[in-house]
Amino acid sequence: MSSFKYNRLDKNNAAVLMVDHQTGLTNLVHDFSPDDFKNNVLALADCAEYFKLPTILTTSFESGPNGPLVPELKEKFPDAPYIARPGNINAWDNEDFVNAVKATGKKQLIIAGIVTEVCVAFPTLSALEEGYEVFVVTDASGTFNQVTREAAWQRMAAAGAQLMTWFGAACELHRDWRNDIEGLGTLFSNHLPNYRCLINSHAAHTK
Repeated sequence: MSSFKYNRLDKNNAAVLMVDHQTGLTNLVHDFSPDDFKNNVLALADCAEYFKLPTILTTSFESGPNGPLVPELKEKFPDAPYIARPGNINAWDNEDFVNAVKATGKKQLIIAGIVTEVCVAFPTLSALEEGYEVFVVTDASGTFNQVTREAAWQRMAAAGAQLMTWFGAACELHRDWRNDIEGLGTLFSNHLPNYRCLINSHAAHTK
């Protein structure tokens, strides 16, 4: 009998950590096109909003070249904890950030950020060490190239992180289409042009 246990994302036990999606750092992302990457980040943000997941925003050294948080995230989560780290590279080294994570009371952490091998990998490894389940949203995390991305993915996966996409995370959180067909369909349609065609075809067929 297999010892594998399928630990699914649970919308009642998950929080989203958006780490260092900053205007300066976005220039370093070359493993996705700018348009695709922005779409993926905003799709994850929409998932967090749709499923009402506690969301924490953090930035690193805003006054330097990393720049401020991308405005769309601040606008979407005006009341979310916003930790502007003065210099900590690993967000988990910042006490305010860790306290904000613990305050959610959630044990599953959905993490994305820039850059993958540092701003995502470091807090992922730290959170795993402290007993959290970590789900890395790979397509809402970006870095210099595919070599650095693969190295980061392998390091995190070997430590026990689960690598997902925003679409996969949304489906696992939702569990059953019957929970809300229109809402989830709209979320997908807003970020996947092909899915919009599918929904439009379905709508026309069911009229």
